Amino acid sequence: MTYALPACTGRRASRSLVLCTAAAAVFSASSTHAAALDFDHVFSTRGEPAATHFQATYLAGGLEHHVEVWRDGDRRIRRRTDDKAESFAVRTPGTPDYRLSVLDLGRRIRTDIDRDNLYRIGQFTDWFDLGHGLRHPKGEYRLVPAATPHGAARAIGACEWVALVQGTQTTHVCWSTTAKLPLLIQAADGRTVWRVTSVDHKTIPDQVFAIHDAGFIRNDANADIERD
Repeated sequence: MTYALPACTGRRASRSLVLCTAAAAVFSASSTHAAALDFDHVFSTRGEPAATHFQATYLAGGLEHHVEVWRDGDRRIRRRTDDKAESFAVRTPGTPDYRLSVLDLGRRIRTDIDRDNLYRIGQFTDWFDLGHGLRHPKGEYRLVPAATPHGAARAIGACEWVALVQGTQTTHVCWSTTAKLPLLIQAADGRTVWRVTSVDHKTIPDQVFAIHDAGFIRNDANADIERD
């Protein structure tokens, strides 16, 4: 289970992208339980707000990180992590395809890649992952409604606890059916590994999604991957 944004390193920008796009806090599982408790049912986005802006902290490598996300329905997403990386995703509503632009703010490199090529290099990041902080499942799992776990942090709003059981590990997720976000994630060892610290649903100005990349080196990862 991974909640990290690793540093953007590597010999090639397209390889760095694999790490950059791990900005969100994620977890893995896949359905062996009743259909009523599959991932898409429990973490449903049906009726989600037209606009969402939230900030969250998460643990990775023993350190706390910060992520800020702006989500314009199913059209545009912007993520900023630790003031070191930004990701901009744009898609045509109703389709699974999207185009992702990742800015390494320290090295001033912009990398552009399409969803299909992300999949080709083994980075199975989908639209839900980018905008909600959870990855669609892989591997065997069960989702079980749960009581508040011992030692749980206080969420900023109302949410419903769900236990994600994978083998001998149980992770607790407190899902807001209003914001359509995991407000808290508590790991099996009791640590709070994800916490939403603020959320609002005000209309997001278009300029928030403008990419400011003057002076950046531009890398077309699509072309790079296709040459491999």
